[in-house]
Amino acid sequence: MSDNIIETELFYNNVLNVKTEDKSPNTVSFNVGSTKIIFIQTKTNIKPVYHFAFDIPNNKFEEAFEWMKARTQLIPVIDENNFVSKFDLWNAKSFYFYDNNLNLLELICRFDMNNETKKTFDSSSILYASEIGIVSESASQTADFLTNKYGIKEFTKQAGTDSFTALGDDYGLLVLVNNQRNWFPTNDLAKSFPTKIVFDNEANENYILEIE
Repeated sequence: MSDNIIETELFYNNVLNVKTEDKSPNTVSFNVGSTKIIFIQTKTNIKPVYHFAFDIPNNKFEEAFEWMKARTQLIPVIDENNFVSKFDLWNAKSFYFYDNNLNLLELICRFDMNNETKKTFDSSSILYASEIGIVSESASQTADFLTNKYGIKEFTKQAGTDSFTALGDDYGLLVLVNNQRNWFPTNDLAKSFPTKIVFDNEANENYILEIE
C-alpha cells in the first residue's frame, strides 16, 4: 500500500533506479531483482509503512553502500556515526534507508550464500526481496499458525522469542514482530497494514498469504 502512488513511482525510478513494470491510476509495480513489488493506493488517510529487505551479492557490500549513500539518506545504527548493522548469528550485514512512504528498506549481504559477482554494483545487482515484516499481537502465536498452515519452519540461525520470530531460510524470511515493537534500527513502531505475499515453502509449494 502507498498513500502517494506518484511519489512512490518517482522514488523507485529515480532513487532505487528500477523501472516501472506496470501502473494504473491506483497501482504501480516494479521488478526489483526477481521479485515483483506492487503498491496499491490507499483509500483512506492512513499512511501504511512496511519493512522489507533485498539481498545483494555478498562481495558487493561496500560498493552497494556507497551507491545507495550517494542517492539517499542512510539510517544510523546504534549511533549517528554508524550505518552498518552486523548480524553475527545470521553471518550477514546490512544497511537501511526509507522510501517515500517511510517504508523501512534494507540491503543485506548474507555471507553463507554463493552469489558473488564481478559486475560493478548498480540497481540490476539487487537479487530479490528476501525479508518482509509481518506484525501481529503475538509473533510466537503467528509463527505457530504459519508453520502449521504453510509448513514454514523457524529460521535455524536464530531462535524465536515472544516478540520476534523469523520463519524461512537465507533465501526468504517472514520476519514476525509484535505490534508496537520498534523496527530496528529506528524508533518506528511496527503496525499491521494490508499485505499480500506470494511465496514458496521448503517443499516448493506455492502459496498466497494475505493480511487485511
